[in-house]
Amino acid sequence: MDSQTRHPVIIALIVASAYFMENLDTTVIATALPHMASTFDVTAVAVSIGMTAYMLTLAIFIPIGGWVADRFGSRTVFGGAIVIFTVASLLCGMANGLWEFTAARILQGIGGALMVPVGRLIVLRSTEKRYLMRSIAYIMWPGLAAPIIGPAIGGFISTYSSWRWIFLLNVPIGIVAIALTAYFIPNQKEAGRRPFDVMGFALSGMALTCLMYGMELIGQLDVQWHIAAAVLAAGALSGILAVRHLRRAAHPLLNLGPLRIPTLRVSIGGGSLYIIAVNVAPFMLPLLFQIGFGMNAFASGLLVLAYAAGNLGMKAVTTPILKRYGFRSVMIVNGLLTAATIAACCAFSPTTPHTVIVAVLLIGGLCRSMQMTGINTLAFADVPPAAMSSASTLFSVTQQMTIGLGIAFGAIALHFAVWLHGGTQLALADFRVAFAVVAALSLISVISFIGIERDAGADVSGHRKYQKTA
Repeated sequence: MDSQTRHPVIIALIVASAYFMENLDTTVIATALPHMASTFDVTAVAVSIGMTAYMLTLAIFIPIGGWVADRFGSRTVFGGAIVIFTVASLLCGMANGLWEFTAARILQGIGGALMVPVGRLIVLRSTEKRYLMRSIAYIMWPGLAAPIIGPAIGGFISTYSSWRWIFLLNVPIGIVAIALTAYFIPNQKEAGRRPFDVMGFALSGMALTCLMYGMELIGQLDVQWHIAAAVLAAGALSGILAVRHLRRAAHPLLNLGPLRIPTLRVSIGGGSLYIIAVNVAPFMLPLLFQIGFGMNAFASGLLVLAYAAGNLGMKAVTTPILKRYGFRSVMIVNGLLTAATIAACCAFSPTTPHTVIVAVLLIGGLCRSMQMTGINTLAFADVPPAAMSSASTLFSVTQQMTIGLGIAFGAIALHFAVWLHGGTQLALADFRVAFAVVAALSLISVISFIGIERDAGADVSGHRKYQKTA
């Protein structure tokens, strides 16, 4: 690897380390809730406000990432976001009360929200299109692996040490990332200054917050339907007003113009359905193994690691496969395989050999990795440099929202299954119904990929078959 190509790789790895911290903290505390509750002298359910506050903060502040980076420079904002996230992690690890912890999680969410779009924007601006797929693959693996290994890491640390180390381990990673950011990442910014869209920020923040919180309310077994409906209605109204404002504003916070690019539109549309479906697995599989099979939290987390192994194992062959077959063919076939592996989870039972479960999860992880790399690369394959900031922010908003909705959708699917059999507690049969619903959603996502051009993203993948025969 020559010096010309090494620099973008280093930048991608720096961004990847930041993504790893951000994505890991989204899920890692789930298995540590009982230990944290004991420290704070509250119930485990009460501590979940830390998870909710973090996710809602991400939803509110991600839309401003592109504007802040254009105004103050990508290195300044990205480095500042890592500082905020690292300091907040330290405060989380030192917290002695629930509200103290929640306040630190909100601060951590602000740092994470700025790292997401700005980090991707830095990679997009510093990488030639012929190397884009490789750089996207570097920054994708931590985002894919962190939600899978998070429960296992959280369970191990909280069981054999202190839950505080879940957050304190971010500190040395953050310090190294800050130093590397200062040395390697250029401080790019827009030539002109556009005013901050206060109305767009308020409306989009309200819409995203209400949508995510409303879906979470529906996923609860003791859901209060009138409250959930009111929250979702407020989110829908805010969303309509936000889109109307963003289309008319001279300097919108979220520029919807890049949605006219077919590859970006498909990646956001069908890609969102796919991301929702595959993000259910890290949520439902541990519950299936613990509630349905009677396994402990750490053992179930170790079993789910097969999913993470698949995510990482695919990276070496992603580029050759996309180069040989192109985005369209790969994403259609791979989408069908993903739906099949999710449907296979319906057949799991306590007597199913662990080797069979590991094999299914490993294949599912391989498919998930390939599809996610395809979605994230195809999204920017045809985006011109001038529109990269807007496209990156728009894509980051939808992706973060769909990751959060994946957990909520899993809870809703389980709630639906419990309602079908008229029970009040989760049973093994409920997981089978829920996995069938999720598999159907994954299957629906494939429809959007059928409509893209056969040579879509060829400049990025290197797939030239159809240009030669045209």
